[in-house]
Amino acid sequence: MSKVIRLAVSEAAKIFGVNERTIRRAIANHELHYVVVQGRYKINFDSLLKWSQQDAKIRNKTNRDGIGQFVSDWKISNTLYSPNPGRVEKEEEGEEK
Repeated sequence: MSKVIRLAVSEAAKIFGVNERTIRRAIANHELHYVVVQGRYKINFDSLLKWSQQDAKIRNKTNRDGIGQFVSDWKISNTLYSPNPGRVEKEEEGEEK
């Protein structure tokens, strides 16, 4: 059995590069799986990953302001949640100039 990773609203907002209100709106719209622990939302990390990739605006914010900005440095072979390879190559070319 795998362990479930859960994040607070503020942690999720920082990691995914969005405002806390955006996370709370997704909770209200039943777009995220969560539990309430001592009156606070704890959001399922897998649910956050899938949600962040469904909307282009959120995906771009995650790649630009959130954890996505570091993914190219990790050299991940699984491309399920990796950024678009064309975008990474363009950014690397821009840095060389």
